[in-house]
Amino acid sequence: MKKLLYLSLFFYCSNATIAQDLTMDSLSVLPYVEIEHTPEDYSGNSVLMRMIDGLGYRYYWGTEGLRPEDLAYDPGNKGATCQALIKHIYGLSEVIYNTVAQIPTERSSGVSDLSFEAYRTKTLHHLKAASEILRTNKELKLEECQIQFKREEKVSSAPFWNLMNGPLADAIYHTGQVVSYRRTTGNPINPLVSVFSGKNRSPKK
Repeated sequence: MKKLLYLSLFFYCSNATIAQDLTMDSLSVLPYVEIEHTPEDYSGNSVLMRMIDGLGYRYYWGTEGLRPEDLAYDPGNKGATCQALIKHIYGLSEVIYNTVAQIPTERSSGVSDLSFEAYRTKTLHHLKAASEILRTNKELKLEECQIQFKREEKVSSAPFWNLMNGPLADAIYHTGQVVSYRRTTGNPINPLVSVFSGKNRSPKK
């Protein structure tokens, strides 16, 4: 419970505090270099945890080593730049975490833009925090985890199912776009990445 409380406090403090927390030693090692935990059962919580972990691994390597020219890539035809996709995936990861943690997502037009490194760090920790809740909280019932959006005093909600076909699937989709964009700009992902196993292959000697 202490760990979950810390994670909740970290992600929902002020923007200034978050900027400081991003330099803390406890956050210096990003999660999802590989998928660490294999669930022992096939419950709904475990299946969702594995889906989130799969997204985390794909996102880690899809964004590892991105250059300024990769982030600036614009496909044209009113498509989003790579940097815009990174920001959007961050927002989706926030909704994923909030839903599992049963916290309303606050909609505000006053949110400042962050650096790529900050978006990447916070996105990965959002996903890891959601995964850890699913792994450790055996009492969590997904049917009680509605998606909630709060704007000022008004709160709207949707069933948990919408998280899966909405933000979760959307984050996987857009991570694939980032991977495609960086290939176009001549900076493809590490060829040792194995999304099938969730662990990079060993280099050939």
